[in-house]
Amino acid sequence: MPAPTARPRPYRSVLYIPGSRDRALEKARGLDCDAIIFDLEDAVAAEEKANARALLARVLAEADYGGRARIVRVNGLDTAWGRDDVLAFAAAVGAGAGVDAVLVPKVSSPADLDAVAALIPGVPLWAMMETAAGMLNAAAIAAHPRLRGMVMGTNDLARELGSRFRADRLPMQAGLGLCLLAAKAHGRIIVDGVYNAFRDEEGLRLECEQGRDMGFDGKTLIHPAQLAIANAAFAPSVAEIDLSRRQIAAFDEAQAAGQGVAVVDGRIVENLHVATARAILARAEAIAERTK
Repeated sequence: MPAPTARPRPYRSVLYIPGSRDRALEKARGLDCDAIIFDLEDAVAAEEKANARALLARVLAEADYGGRARIVRVNGLDTAWGRDDVLAFAAAVGAGAGVDAVLVPKVSSPADLDAVAALIPGVPLWAMMETAAGMLNAAAIAAHPRLRGMVMGTNDLARELGSRFRADRLPMQAGLGLCLLAAKAHGRIIVDGVYNAFRDEEGLRLECEQGRDMGFDGKTLIHPAQLAIANAAFAPSVAEIDLSRRQIAAFDEAQAAGQGVAVVDGRIVENLHVATARAILARAEAIAERTK
């Protein structure tokens, strides 16, 4: 039986925010996203790395981001900035900074998480899954005791694979599937990669629906304009909530009558369907709690 995820909070929309942009950090406090990845890696130029680190540590210590999960993506330990990033947030967490997790880039094996875990004890870790080696080692990475979430880095993975963009993401399916299986086997949060064409609402909607149907908990986003579509796609629909309530009620009634199954809308309802229904209602309640 997989262990429960660290928090019952929603991760429908996970927005990247550059850690170097004060105005963006301020604006993010009012955006309708479930989680924020405060990025010190790809979104920050080399000459701004140290300043961004200091700015972000200060902002997270002072600012209120409400119920949004706060995840800091540090630079890799193989760079000139990674160790200082990790140590800065180890100190910041000790001083009460609002950090829910540290996101480690380009995780290819559990050893990459071990190295960060040794520097920042007690802080949950997330893993960027964006290398071919990471796909092949996904199960071992997901089993790491400090890991709480996985983020698909589809842009870097496509570059490493040399694959081309397709709307159906066929070249990505092997990697996406391996990571999904690993995350679900170990009870980890897993969010889908970004959709680069942020003005293409229909393309984003279709990719969100594909990710949702595959089993992802949400999607990483690069622009606030993408939030509404992701939030809608990864939330239970009104029809799903209604069906879940009716399935639970019918099953409870059947059990009270000494029966092991119920029938709703012409379909059999068993224990596994009720478990799914309860999970849908719990997700809807978590979304309502985050957004109230």
